[in-house]
Amino acid sequence: MNLLILGRGKTGSLVADVARERRHHVQTLSDVENADACALTRDFLVPFTSVIDFTVPTAVVPNAEACIRAGKNMVVGTTGWHDQLPRLHDLVSSAKTGFLYGPNFSIGVNLFFEIVQTAGAALKYDYSGQIFERHHVQKKDAPSGTAITIQKLIRESSEQDEEVEIVSFREGDAVGMHEVVFNSPADRIYLCHDAKSRRGFAEGAVRAAEWLQGKSGFFEFRNIWREL
Repeated sequence: MNLLILGRGKTGSLVADVARERRHHVQTLSDVENADACALTRDFLVPFTSVIDFTVPTAVVPNAEACIRAGKNMVVGTTGWHDQLPRLHDLVSSAKTGFLYGPNFSIGVNLFFEIVQTAGAALKYDYSGQIFERHHVQKKDAPSGTAITIQKLIRESSEQDEEVEIVSFREGDAVGMHEVVFNSPADRIYLCHDAKSRRGFAEGAVRAAEWLQGKSGFFEFRNIWREL
C-alpha cells in the first residue's frame, strides 16, 4: 500500500518504520507541514491508499474531513477528540469511505479491555472501583482514551450509573500503564496493563490500515482486532 502517516512524534515515527518493514510505501507529514490540514488537498492525496493519523486532538477532525472529502480511508490512533464521533460517522457514511479509530491499537490492551469488562461485574457485589493511568508528560489529553474506554466497559458490565473514578499521572517518558483496582471489605482485585514500548501501538495501526483496504464503513479497533 501507499500510506500517508500524519504526525512525526514518537508513535507516528514508529508507525512509519513498521509500515516500511511490512513493505509499504510511506510518506510522512509533520504537524507543522500540515497545520489546519493545509497539505491535505485532493490532488496531494490521490496516490495514497490510506492515511494514518497520530497527531494531536485538535488536528484530527480537520485531517479527517480533508481525507473523507478526498475519498481516502483513514486510521486514527490519536485520542481526545471522540466527542466528534457522531459528526465524522455521518461524513464517512455519506462519502462511503473507510474509517477506523481506537483509543489503543495494542493487541494486549484490547485483550485487557475484555478482562476488565468481565471483572466490572464486581461492582454488583459490594466492590468499589478505581482506574489509574500513567503516560509521558507530553501526552495532550487526560484522562487517556484507553482509561475512558475502560471506564465505559466497567459501567456497561456492572450496570451502574455512577462512573468509576479515573486518576491520571503524567510522568517522564512513561509509555502507558493502566491499572484497575476493585476493592471490598474482604479483598482487592488488581488488573494492570503496562506497555513496555510503543511497538504494539504501531504494529496494530499498520495492520488496521491493511485490514481496512478496500472496505467502507465506520469501525472501532476493539471490535475488529481479532480479524487482523
